[in-house]
Parts: sequence; structure tokens; C-alpha cells
Amino acid sequence: MVYPDKNAIKRSSLTIYDRIPTERPDLYIASKKLEEILKESLVGISLSGLALRTRSKVVKTEVCKAIGYPVPGSFKRTQPRFPGQNFDVYIQKSNNLQIWNEELDASRRYVIVRVDEDNRVGTVRVISGAGLAKLDRTGTLTQKYQATLDVRSEACELVSKEDAIPAELIGQKSSARLIDPTEDPSLDSLIPIQTLFGILKCTIGMEIDYMGMDQERNRGSLLHETVTKLLGYPGYADKGTFPDIPHQLLEIKLQTSRTIDLGLVTPDSLQALDYPAMDGNIVLRHCDVRYALFYGELTGNRVRITNFYLTTGRDFFLRFRRFEGRVLNKKLQIPLPSDFFI
Repeated sequence: MVYPDKNAIKRSSLTIYDRIPTERPDLYIASKKLEEILKESLVGISLSGLALRTRSKVVKTEVCKAIGYPVPGSFKRTQPRFPGQNFDVYIQKSNNLQIWNEELDASRRYVIVRVDEDNRVGTVRVISGAGLAKLDRTGTLTQKYQATLDVRSEACELVSKEDAIPAELIGQKSSARLIDPTEDPSLDSLIPIQTLFGILKCTIGMEIDYMGMDQERNRGSLLHETVTKLLGYPGYADKGTFPDIPHQLLEIKLQTSRTIDLGLVTPDSLQALDYPAMDGNIVLRHCDVRYALFYGELTGNRVRITNFYLTTGRDFFLRFRRFEGRVLNKKLQIPLPSDFFI
């Protein structure tokens, strides 16, 4: 992965309001790197005695300097405030995050600056709108997209005969290191979808502990761990991100019902994923993600996998019927967990 430095952005002459040109995806700063840069530059800055608007302007000015953009004479009231890198900035002294007069955007990044009791910047966290939605405990934020799993006679079905990424670009190098499934994907790390299908279809007949009706997430973790091992990773790791196994652009779903919950972004979306461009110019999109769907039947206290489907996001709705989901509800206040900034 190649990450841009502030000098590259500075040389580009772009402002925070300019979209990154399609021919320069290398200028996009992925969230992990953005968080690292902003922590290094902002932590320790004093905001003592500043009015709220002045405090906001000071922080946004420092953000511009940190990532190499010129500081505008005044900051426009755009959505998001930094359109070029698709992020908003929030300054928090409490754990009650307030999003005013707009819905969460699943693909937008939210830069949350933590201010300590002495009014100095203590730390910075960068999180996606989809990640923030998971923190809501009121039930107001609902999943936006769903689909129906139509189970047919075939136990295994490769819905997509080829990847959304051109086949000649992926899985061609033998140097791929399958060490950490949570690492960012790369062209040489991705196993072609036909090979993935051949590896994972052996799950038919496997059984997983049911653990109770309210243990869907834990059941999914057991399957996630099984898939990780089948793919050849030496250990299981899960950071709770989308997709489940970033290194393989693979999202895993264990279904005991016919309703597929898809979250806040439609699988066939052309929106860019929050990864640096591969090989400097290949931007990964939501539609490039591979979806492994495992359908299981409950027998006693076990779930037995009876069907397996593998598809790209691009082809998802060619096989599975989309629900007409509700528009995401507004939520003005989201309580951040006590360990959010740790």
C-alpha cells in the first residue's frame, strides 16, 4: 500500500473542497493513516479559553496543516466539512456525540477529537458512519438494506463466475503472506473468487453451536473463525469492520432465516471503500467485495450448514431480491462507549 504524504497533497494544489481526481487515487488518505497523522499533529494542542466556534476553526485549521491542504480564509458549511477526503470533524469533551440536521452517511468518515479536562486535545479517533451506527443502542438507527435468500436445490452456488476486479490483476503473485486477515487487501493477497468457492464449499454439513436465539453475533464469529482457518491464516482476528476479512475483501454471513441484513451500503454500490488505492491507482469499491452466504438449519442446539453461496457485491441483486428498505432515521445523539478513545 502507498500512502500519500502531506507534500504530495500540497503539490497537487487541491483544496479541502476539491474532489480527488480519478487519475490521482493515491492522494486519498485511508482512515487508519488519517487517524495516525491527526494524533501526531493535534494531540496536546490547547483549546483553553476559546469560544466553541473559534475552537472548531482552530481544530480544522490544524487538520488542514496536518494533511497538507491550504487553510481556507473561512470554512464553508459543506457536508461533509472536508469533501476532498470525505470526512467531518467533531470536537468532544463528553461521550455524547451530536449529529445535527443530517443523517449518518455510511461511507463518510467522522474525525472525533477528544478534549481533556484541561482543554487540550487528548486523542483522535477516525470512524466511518457505518461504524457509528453500530454504537447506537436505542434502535432508532436501523439497517437500511435487506434482501431475501432464495434457497434452491443446489447446495453450493457460485453466483459470480469472476471477480468484479479484473481477473488478470488479482492472485497472480506467489508472494502473498496470509498472516493477518485484518490487513488491508492487496492485488497479490486476493484469492480469486473461483478458488475461494472451491475452498469454502467444504463447509456444507458443518455444524455450529446455536447458543440461543439472541446469540447471532457469536454464532457468526464461530463461522468467521472457521472460514479464516480454511483460507490458510495461522490465527483468527476480527476488528469488527466491513468486510469481515479485509485481506480477502470477504464478507461472511450465517443465515438461519431467509432475510439477509446488509447494513447501510447497498452491495452493488460504486462508492469507494476506505482503503488506499492498490498499486497506486486501483480504487476498491463496495461492489468489489465478495459475499459468502451460509444458510443453516437448526437441529437441536446446533446449526447445520446446508447451503453456501458466493457472489460479488456487483452481482448480489442479480441473485437475491432486494427489499425496499426504509430511509435511515435521523439520530441527533449517539452515546460513545467508555472505551471508544482507548
